[in-house]
Amino acid sequence: MHSREAVKRLLGPRWSLRVRCWLDGKPLPRWGNLRRTRPFSARFGMDRGTPVDRHYLHRFLARHAASITGDVLEVHQPLYTTRFGAAVRSSHTVDIDPRARPTYVCDLATPCDTIPAGRYDCFLLHNTLHLIRDVDAALRTAARVLRPGGVLLAATPVLMPLDGAAAAEYCRPTVDGWRALAERAWPGPDVVVEGHGNCLAAVAAMLGLAMEELTEAELEAHDPLYPVLVTAVCRTRVT
Repeated sequence: MHSREAVKRLLGPRWSLRVRCWLDGKPLPRWGNLRRTRPFSARFGMDRGTPVDRHYLHRFLARHAASITGDVLEVHQPLYTTRFGAAVRSSHTVDIDPRARPTYVCDLATPCDTIPAGRYDCFLLHNTLHLIRDVDAALRTAARVLRPGGVLLAATPVLMPLDGAAAAEYCRPTVDGWRALAERAWPGPDVVVEGHGNCLAAVAAMLGLAMEELTEAELEAHDPLYPVLVTAVCRTRVT
């Protein structure tokens, strides 16, 4: 023990680590231009291509496209209603910012009666809940505005940079956190929660790289310990 400590003192922490990794057969990183304290992009990679989390969001919405039908409510703009919806009877939007010109201007946590109860078959609630202080109240609102059998398709970031240009962020639930939220806020839910991503995708997202800079296989590799995005499908009970 004393000789090991003496070697560590002699070599210093960096070379001690290298020797230990070599003896244990562990590879050393080759940082290249990844050894940096500032990201490649401060805009989630949007100025390079498509943000990494969009790969998982688009796959999620495409997989559940059959639920984006009838009367659909979406946060901000009807972008994904238009892109993935089918047989959409009406398409409405909700946002706290009137400059977005939404159908309903309100805070989902305190909407009062701005959005009619039981009005919608599907609610697309993507990349929003982490910006709301009272997530439980927002999820209760989502349940209230859906008809029996209606579907909430939600997505929240986890291993993504904070958006310095947006409002404050309050909550980034993991898969288990999402399940706990649903149990508290959703009446009798049929809920499916999934995490998406892996350590490479998470590192790329944190550095502001675009999804086009990774291969399909790299993006699709799944590691539950490194979720870039968490998605939830919550269906209201049919009475």
